[in-house]
Amino acid sequence: MDYDVVVIGGGHAGSEAATLAARRGAQTLLLTQNLETIGQMSCNPAIGGIAKGTVVREVDALGGVMGRATDSARIQFRMLNRSKGPAVWSPRAQCDRNLYRRAVRRLLEEQPRLHQYQGTVARLLLSQNCIAGVETLEGQRFATRAVVLTTGTFLRGTIHQGRDTRTPAGRAGDPPAVAIAEHLNDLGFRSERFKTGTPPRVDGRTVRVAELERQDGDMEPFWFSFYARVAHPDQRPCYLTYTGPALQAIVERHLSESALYGGAISSRGPRYCPSIEDKIVKFPSAGRHQVFLEPEGLDTAEMYVNGISTSLPPQVQLEMLHSIPGLEEARMTRAGYAIEYDYYPPTQLTQALESKAIQGLFMAGQVNGTTGYEEAAGQGAVAGLNAAARALDCEMACIGRQEAFLGVLVDDLVTRGVDEPYRLFTSRSEFRLLLRQDNALRRLFPLAERLKLLSSDELKTAEARLRIEEGVQHCAESVAIAPSIASPILARHNSSAIRAALRVAELARRPEVPLGELLEAVGIRVSAEATVWADIEFKYAGYLAKEHSAAERLARMDEFPIPVSLQYGELTSLSFEARQKLSALRPASIGQARRIPGVSPSDIHCLVGAIIRGQRERTVSRETAG
Repeated sequence: MDYDVVVIGGGHAGSEAATLAARRGAQTLLLTQNLETIGQMSCNPAIGGIAKGTVVREVDALGGVMGRATDSARIQFRMLNRSKGPAVWSPRAQCDRNLYRRAVRRLLEEQPRLHQYQGTVARLLLSQNCIAGVETLEGQRFATRAVVLTTGTFLRGTIHQGRDTRTPAGRAGDPPAVAIAEHLNDLGFRSERFKTGTPPRVDGRTVRVAELERQDGDMEPFWFSFYARVAHPDQRPCYLTYTGPALQAIVERHLSESALYGGAISSRGPRYCPSIEDKIVKFPSAGRHQVFLEPEGLDTAEMYVNGISTSLPPQVQLEMLHSIPGLEEARMTRAGYAIEYDYYPPTQLTQALESKAIQGLFMAGQVNGTTGYEEAAGQGAVAGLNAAARALDCEMACIGRQEAFLGVLVDDLVTRGVDEPYRLFTSRSEFRLLLRQDNALRRLFPLAERLKLLSSDELKTAEARLRIEEGVQHCAESVAIAPSIASPILARHNSSAIRAALRVAELARRPEVPLGELLEAVGIRVSAEATVWADIEFKYAGYLAKEHSAAERLARMDEFPIPVSLQYGELTSLSFEARQKLSALRPASIGQARRIPGVSPSDIHCLVGAIIRGQRERTVSRETAG
């Protein structure tokens, strides 16, 4: 059968790529080794966190599945960083692993134009350096105009448990993808190796939770999805404990048995999620390290031991567990492991996440050198939209850094590349006050509407939500509050009293005064959710105006195109390093060129001048010829 788009892999990147390609109108096939593991959470069963929670809401605003699946599966929710500014507020949910996977599968099956098939892709079918189809190990062929490769850690994946135990696998229990990796290398793609890992799991019934610090979730209602309001499962607590000198001694004694420090692994791992061996070796004077015990689901007592990812042998892992307070008698249900896998340096891709070498081939997720479910989902959304655009000959969806963390993520990958597994942080964005989790719908709804990604009901839901938020802002700007009514609120929040009536908006600009309380005091009742956007707009108006101005300048630079045929080697006014970098990366715009490491402001000035001179010369040449 022929398809417009074929998505290879059914993880977080593949699920979003398939969904968004189908929503854009493409007949889409999701092709995966095992249909039962679509949406599988291979590591920690949690979604969201710093910057990541914003990405989940951005993907949802475009019509993706991660936010909806999380709402259906969350068994604990917390809004991180509430004590800090709204730029870093970060929704995070612990999920039931099985409920999440089933929710993703259900959402995919509900999507028109999306089909699923179980098979292992062996090679791509090409016609003059353009995608023409795929072929599986079983001999099945599917014709298509676009492919999205989302193979995660499966490309020649190898699991390590100790120095001498190696198992070919994409994750525990699943075989690696070797044929497609070898095929891509034969096609000339440059590949490198990264590693990541996972900690052991334990039987929660054998943990002394009464001796540990209990962490409960927030009780305020919150949904990751802007479009759906499903019932949440019951919440479950997490628990906090710490490693100590006993565990440090165990690790130091067995360090040579670690795959990482025993020489079995040479690849780089994620700096922001180090193994317990890394923590002990690199921070020997730390004394202790946090360990979070997180529930795996409602129908199991198994707990995820977050904080001791390891490549040590299983028997050493059990010894480590028994050295941790609360886990002295814990039964280990699964041993942790490290995994090495191939990835393709993402500077080989365009801003659309399309290969520069093969038209119609898109890549998303850990295959691009990233780490994290949310980073994978964000890339999947962008790649899926653009794969559909390539197949259907319509507008590409290249999201700018000033528009979304999705834009920051993609631009960082294709412009700067990676030298370690890439993780998204709010600090990676120049516009983090603009790119908040609360306004993700407002930022990306225009794109979703223009690309016709949403159903009529979803359109109505989004329009109603934005209208309510703007109505709250208008009420606050037009309604006055008397001193007698405002005084109790101001006193409660240690804010100075007023002597004459003021507009509610004026008082809402005070950092310590909540807009919601002011509105309720004057008889305007709205949900807490509906006031968040307007409250932030009032309190941070000056800062927001500055970021909007900077974002507009960046947008203008991103709209200044660089001719595809430009010969950088001939531009001797540029530094030698700039000519090398620009020739290798072939940026699409001045904005992108400006963000390439090693390209200086003077190089950009000379580059702009060369492009303008070239345009003038071509104009004169056409006029002379005419």
